[in-house]
Amino acid sequence: MAGEKRTGIIGGSGLYAMQGIEILDELDMDTPWGKPSAPLILARYHGQEVVFLPRHGSGHAIPPHKINYRANIYALKQAGVSRVISISAVGSLREHIAPGDFVLVDQFVDRTINREKTFFDGPIVAHVSMADPICSCLQSSLCYASKKAGITTHDGGTYLVMQGPQFSTRAESMLYRSWNMDVIGMTNMPEAKLAREAEMCYATIAMCTDYDCWHEEEDDVSVSSVLEVMQANVKSVHGLLDYYFKQPEDVYTCGCQTTLDHGIFADLSQQNDAALRPIHTLVERLL
Repeated sequence: MAGEKRTGIIGGSGLYAMQGIEILDELDMDTPWGKPSAPLILARYHGQEVVFLPRHGSGHAIPPHKINYRANIYALKQAGVSRVISISAVGSLREHIAPGDFVLVDQFVDRTINREKTFFDGPIVAHVSMADPICSCLQSSLCYASKKAGITTHDGGTYLVMQGPQFSTRAESMLYRSWNMDVIGMTNMPEAKLAREAEMCYATIAMCTDYDCWHEEEDDVSVSSVLEVMQANVKSVHGLLDYYFKQPEDVYTCGCQTTLDHGIFADLSQQNDAALRPIHTLVERLL
């Protein structure tokens, strides 16, 4: 499967299945990092092969801080995925980003703790660039599809990734606004970092569900209020993906597929099997 060029879709809160797809197989994957959140669904969508994975499991049984991000990304890589569309529910930290709007973020601030954030734990070490964490080519395609679907879409923005699972305090929410953050969520780090190490194109569709708790004229965020907006957002994201996969598959020139060329601080030819085994799928093309 590693020779395929498939698109992976990581479904966030509310998106646990895909509509209108032809399911080809269910892949019960195992990785050197453990099992992913759920079996991967291999499907065909408008003639393109896609691999779907619900980030929180099929019944939202895994909280953000317990997600095995390394297993999720590694399993997608094993399944031949080269592009990852990450779908996430977020809160808005800006007046002009209303609940129901989508944001195609292009930056992250990682405030998570105690999460495994790299595949390269030694003896093989890698330092990849995260200066621009989103694939600009993939984001451009998603922006086009979102606007064709009639969704109010903000092209660009910064996603503050908090630890969770609790929502913010009011003081924290105001602090993040003072930092010029645009949206807040709990799941896209270390996911984006691991996708970069796996040499995948990666982009996030951030679906706004609420105004967090900073907005004086809106109710504080709650599960019930989030779920109400989330239902409409999920319908919208299905429309976006429908337009995206109807487009002819582009040949990207982003360089995401060669990230490790300048990131690995080791001579792979001198490494033994024990060192290579946990990352073999990631470095196979370099061996």
